[in-house]
Amino acid sequence: MSTTLAHDDNPGVLARPPFIYGGAFLVVLVLRWFRPMPILTQPVALWAGFALLALGIGIALWGRKAMRAAGTNIDPMLPTTAIVASGPFRFSRNPLYLGLTLVYLGLTLVANTWWGIVVLIPLLFIMHRGVVLREERYLEGKFGESYRSIGALCGGIFDIQLKPNAEAQRSAEIAERKQK
Repeated sequence: MSTTLAHDDNPGVLARPPFIYGGAFLVVLVLRWFRPMPILTQPVALWAGFALLALGIGIALWGRKAMRAAGTNIDPMLPTTAIVASGPFRFSRNPLYLGLTLVYLGLTLVANTWWGIVVLIPLLFIMHRGVVLREERYLEGKFGESYRSIGALCGGIFDIQLKPNAEAQRSAEIAERKQK
C-alpha cells in the first residue's frame, strides 16, 4: 500500500495560475487608478484588447479540451494522470498559460494602461518560478523519459512552434500508448 497521499501527488505550485494573473491585474487596476498611463487611443486599444482576449480564451479552451480528452486534471493542485501532446500541446508545453497571458494582455489593452506591461515582467517571473518550473520538475519525476522526450520537442510558454514537429508527434503517440 502506498504511503503517498493523493494531495502529495501534485507539482506544489505557488497558487492556481488564474489567481496569479487575476491578482496581478488587480494591481494594474489600482496603479491605473493613481496614474492612468494610456497606451493607445481608446478605440484602438479596446479593439486590440478584445482581439487578444478572444485569442487567449480560444487557446485556453482548446488546451482544456485536449487535457479533458487525455483524461488528466486541469487543476495543477491535483495529480496529473497523463501527458498531453495533442491539440495546442503540439505547439507549446503550456498553452493554458499562454492563453492566460494573452487574456491578461487583452485586459491590459481594454484598460488601456502601460501598467499592465510593467506588471507583466514580475508576473511572468512568478509564473516561471512558482508554477512552470515546479510542474516540469513534477512531470519529469512522475513520467520520466516519456515527459522528457515530448518536452524537448515542443516549446515553453512563448517558444511556440508554428508547425507541429513530426518527431514530437511520434513521441507523443508512443507515450500515449505506454500510458494505456
